[in-house]
Amino acid sequence: MNSLGLNLILKMGCICTKEIITVNLRKYKVCEQLGDGGFSTVVLVEDVITHKKYAIKRIICHGPEDQQLAAKEVEYYKLIKHPNVIECIDSSCNGMADPVVNTTSKILIVLPYYHKGTLANDLERRARNCDYMSSADILRMFLQICEGVKAFHEAKPEPLAHRDLKTANIVLSDDGTPVIMDLGSVTTARVQVCGTQAARTLQDLAAERCSMPYRAPELFNVESYCMVDERTDIWSLGCILYALCYFKSPFDTVYERGDSVALAVISAHVTFPEDTPYNEVDMQNLILSMLKVNSMERPYIYSVIESVHDAITKLKDKA
Repeated sequence: MNSLGLNLILKMGCICTKEIITVNLRKYKVCEQLGDGGFSTVVLVEDVITHKKYAIKRIICHGPEDQQLAAKEVEYYKLIKHPNVIECIDSSCNGMADPVVNTTSKILIVLPYYHKGTLANDLERRARNCDYMSSADILRMFLQICEGVKAFHEAKPEPLAHRDLKTANIVLSDDGTPVIMDLGSVTTARVQVCGTQAARTLQDLAAERCSMPYRAPELFNVESYCMVDERTDIWSLGCILYALCYFKSPFDTVYERGDSVALAVISAHVTFPEDTPYNEVDMQNLILSMLKVNSMERPYIYSVIESVHDAITKLKDKA
């Protein structure tokens, strides 16, 4: 056999050995890995019949608690229906997680694939090119993100909080619409903390699930007797609006330097870069209104949306 024929067989062998994932009788061919988190991996797949591309999130559960959390995530995808929140196309659970007999289960969640990537990717590209968005475009995009967050905060029978809102958890559709993704950290928004143990449990959970540069102060140092509510997300929204203006969260640089993010967040020392297009007081005040260390001083999502509408109106009046 000549080398050309051998190479062809080898290539065909590579194609044939592509992993196939089956979710409720539908088969998907794995194309590549898109992301790898502490609790899951996300792969780009192609429907073997339609050839349409999707993202599949694979969650390996090592015990009943893991399985319960993953099942909750699937529930939240089905509960929150909003154009600015990612939809679940299909899901399945394979196996039963039982640490006693050393068995695991696998939860598979089929999601739309957004080829434009995340808002974080877009902001990194913009930062390299000093490509600032206009104030109007920033406010329009931020308003859509807020509308998506409102869907969580209005959930029935009780409000939900995303708890890990960040630019890396927002994907962009073909027309640039922001879509909130990764519902693995979503939880009941209002938590009454009673005692040191409860405070420690919530703090540890936040350390696992909520990214430091976007995490609210009350989740870094949970008090023994307190109420935590959906305004954890409002702090994260303040960080996202800052990133839309200046490419990064106000606490990303602290994180990159290796300094204490917790200390920076709890002191809420926020500075604004000079020589940028967004030095108008209105934009900065909007950001600072959400970055209040005391969560009780932060607005609810309805007030944030109202403030964004006001800012958009002011821009139109100036034009």
